[in-house]
Amino acid sequence: MTAHAADALDAALAAQYEAYPYPKRDPAEERRRLVVGSPSHLHEIDYWVFGATRPRSTPLAALIAGGGTGDATIMLAQQLATAARPGRVVYLDRSQAAMATARARAAVRGLDNIEWHSGSLLELAESGLGPFDYIDCCGVLHHLPAPEAGLAALLSVLKPEGGLGLMVYAPYGRTGVGMLQEALRLLAPVEEKPAERLAVARRLLRHLPESGWLRRNPYVGDHLEGGDAGIYDLLLNPRERTFTVPDLAGMLERAGLRIAALIEPMRYEPATWLPDPKLRALAQSLDSTSKATLAEAVTGNMSTHIAYCVRRESTIAFPDPMHPGALPVMREISGADLAKHIRPDGTISFLFDGLRALVPLPPLAAAILARIDGRHSVGEIAATFAERGIAEAPFRRAWAETFATLSSLNRLLLAPPP
Repeated sequence: MTAHAADALDAALAAQYEAYPYPKRDPAEERRRLVVGSPSHLHEIDYWVFGATRPRSTPLAALIAGGGTGDATIMLAQQLATAARPGRVVYLDRSQAAMATARARAAVRGLDNIEWHSGSLLELAESGLGPFDYIDCCGVLHHLPAPEAGLAALLSVLKPEGGLGLMVYAPYGRTGVGMLQEALRLLAPVEEKPAERLAVARRLLRHLPESGWLRRNPYVGDHLEGGDAGIYDLLLNPRERTFTVPDLAGMLERAGLRIAALIEPMRYEPATWLPDPKLRALAQSLDSTSKATLAEAVTGNMSTHIAYCVRRESTIAFPDPMHPGALPVMREISGADLAKHIRPDGTISFLFDGLRALVPLPPLAAAILARIDGRHSVGEIAATFAERGIAEAPFRRAWAETFATLSSLNRLLLAPPP
């Protein structure tokens, strides 16, 4: 691609997000709900990036690079404020329209721990911003002409011990998207005005033949639920690429990074999807990247990859969940509520983009979960079981299995020290 073509696509990309800031958000909804997701949930940053070792009293400097209409910015800033934890969230985006929406959302919540900056992440090295403990870059790298340059820019303002939370598109779960993007490049060229291109896309969606793969794909829904911004971002974005697990791991390796966790880890474990003992044994011999590659290929429904990353030489020493002082925390659902979903056969049903996994838990799991409130340590929880006459050994076995299972589902993590 020539530099001129890249510039033309970049101009079209900038025009898109001014006309249709993404994702579509109504600031008034902040009075009713907090949009929560991955990456950049505070519990996830604490655990997957810092191994639950970075004290909560240490201020967190976070950058949301490509903040859009504000989901990650608002979530992280609100979680810091709710927990009365020190820190600042720096929002960065080129779109003035997107920033206006994000700022309006923050105003509704009365958040004062956000800094607002307009600009490109590619200019971070000269921006004077940073350094940062944590950087979120969600849905941006796959729109850049050179994603590696984007990573380099992020690393230029990341502290040596810091980490990244990334989201990139994955190919198999987006089957049909590229086909319609190709069709719309012919019917609605990128040089046309955004509103005209959108009108053509809506016509095409109304008349898409039954054989069109997007009609058969239940794993993407922006064209159905995301309004004008969703349709435009899904089908008319002037430049994007997708990453398989090996693509993502290779790009990170070349940048001097490594994957600390793919979210949710269980989804990338082939044993979750392969009940056959012989196949499980063959998969077990693979390295972690190959296992994740196998899971991606077998399931076929991953439309994105969410990864927490650290520098290649960094070591995350995850805390021992068996230590009496370990403090378990639930992510978004209380332990008591999660326990209600345990079926009579001792399993919990989880959906991964429509793909169901029945996850077994030990018999004591419901009682353990009911006692997890983010305030009581493992030792304190164990003591309540001892008072009921349950010996230490069976509790420890049940707790170890419960934590291993639910942490791999990103539902149960450990909190850092005060």
